[in-house]
Amino acid sequence: MKVLGALLTAIVVVVAVLVLLPLVGAGLAILFSLGGVLLWVLPIVIIAVSDKVTTSEKVLWILAIVFLAWFACIFYFFFAPLFGRPEEYRYR
Repeated sequence: MKVLGALLTAIVVVVAVLVLLPLVGAGLAILFSLGGVLLWVLPIVIIAVSDKVTTSEKVLWILAIVFLAWFACIFYFFFAPLFGRPEEYRYR
């Protein structure tokens, strides 16, 4: 009887794993997709709330991010701080 119980338990575990495996895979696919979208949106949000550039420059940087993806984001972080804050140039 113990052998039959152990065999039945093993069969139930195998069936449960086979049933849950696609669900876990779908969950991971959704998780990675959402992570990818967040990684794409994060630079846009950073630029939108930044005070390093003026509003018109923000629009241009965001358009560059949308069309050029990570290249524009890297250029923004390297070149936008070099030009200073916009309020420093208003009174010159």
